[in-house]
Amino acid sequence: MLDISRGRVPKLETLLDLVEKLSDFKINELQLYTEHAFAYKKYKSVWQSWGALTAREIQILAARCQELGIDLVPNQNSFGHLRYFLKDPRLKKIGELSAPYEAETKDFLRRPTTLAPNHPGTLPFLRELYDELLPNFPSEFYNIGGDETWDLGRGQSKKLCEKKGKGRVYLDFLKNIHREVSARNKRMMFWGDIILKYPKLIHELPENVVALNWGYEASHPFAQEAARFAKAKIPFYVCPGTSTWQTLIGKHDNAFANLRAAAKAGKKFGAIGFLNSDWGDGGHPQPLAVSWPLFAAGAALAWNSKTLNGKNLLAVLSRDVFEDTTGKIARAGFRLGFVHRKLGVKAANETPLGTVIAAPRPADRELFCRNGLKWFAKISVKKIRAALSEIQSQREILARAKLKSESGKILARELDLAARMAEQSCEFMLWQQAVVAGIKLEAKKMAQKGVRELGKLEKDFKAYWPSRNKATTKHCSPFLRWRMADYRRGGWS
Repeated sequence: MLDISRGRVPKLETLLDLVEKLSDFKINELQLYTEHAFAYKKYKSVWQSWGALTAREIQILAARCQELGIDLVPNQNSFGHLRYFLKDPRLKKIGELSAPYEAETKDFLRRPTTLAPNHPGTLPFLRELYDELLPNFPSEFYNIGGDETWDLGRGQSKKLCEKKGKGRVYLDFLKNIHREVSARNKRMMFWGDIILKYPKLIHELPENVVALNWGYEASHPFAQEAARFAKAKIPFYVCPGTSTWQTLIGKHDNAFANLRAAAKAGKKFGAIGFLNSDWGDGGHPQPLAVSWPLFAAGAALAWNSKTLNGKNLLAVLSRDVFEDTTGKIARAGFRLGFVHRKLGVKAANETPLGTVIAAPRPADRELFCRNGLKWFAKISVKKIRAALSEIQSQREILARAKLKSESGKILARELDLAARMAEQSCEFMLWQQAVVAGIKLEAKKMAQKGVRELGKLEKDFKAYWPSRNKATTKHCSPFLRWRMADYRRGGWS
């Protein structure tokens, strides 16, 4: 599953190249995670600045997928995660809430993202989306999302949830969606996180649904959760992830453990699928090149949960993905995914290498990457420099690779751009420490250098973007400008 809704919508050519390679690894299903990234005719104002896949593009991709033995499954979140739809004046009325609210941790705001299940306009809105989206997919399945419905019970459905219980309200609406999906001759998939909070209700799910049991940390309790679906005789997938989001260059140790745990639990409890998820939180600045080692590892583990040979993995990546006879790109990309360990800190779904540079402006109080500006105080200069040195060493290896194929050249370019961003996370932390230490002259020089480097990086990133993606970098890398502004201010607040 590839996220196309956080700032990076791949071009059709990119997706066609992706499925050609996925088919070599015997991947037989692809989902494109969609919130507002399909070109719905009525809602151009919602998706226009982000880019979107058109009906015709989906049809072409679906046809090629069929030829390759890949089921292209439609994926449109239909309960939560609809922030940009609910900003549209025509649709605000069907949102559970109409204004942001303080998160439980008090360090960010939650924006309205969840449909009001009891509003009379909610189901007609979904019907409208389904009738335009689904005819483009020959697949018998449809993933309606349904995860992270944070707002439920806080607004329009508050009294209903108090009366019936939030779990019951959630399940009832899920059943309403199921009826709509069934009426369109599709089999409904949905993310299983919410229903797992109400285990007594699991057995009430419609018989022919498929629960998607997701979790992305090495310690995620796949076995415990899979056992619940198996006991209720609900067909389910295990859904680990690549751990590339909010990391820029990867968090491969966590990803490998997460993928293994999912495969082991899936085999033990009879999962009918293994869905490797590649998210794009924080603008999706990480490219496909960073995720390829985890795509390949996921494929290997999905077919054989007991073995994964790292040497073979790199050889296959070099031959079939990077098309590099020297093996340098695959090795460098692989090693970059472990650099974060040199910093000596851990956090779920992120590394400082990803979130420092991509941290939102504090005044915006956004959820993703919000820890970025705080990391410098927890990591020594020695460890930051060690990480920086390792990134630079791998970039030197990338620079020496001599590639003949255009595909390989693009992937190498992507890796280097991601590595440069991770470098700038290190440089920014070193500058923050110099500011706090009161080393004014040194901090000023570092700031001047930082602005120059970020300016070059932004120029190169924008030049690369059209070769792989739709729209512009507007929603993907605004943080480059934010960090330049921080440097120019001489501090952050």
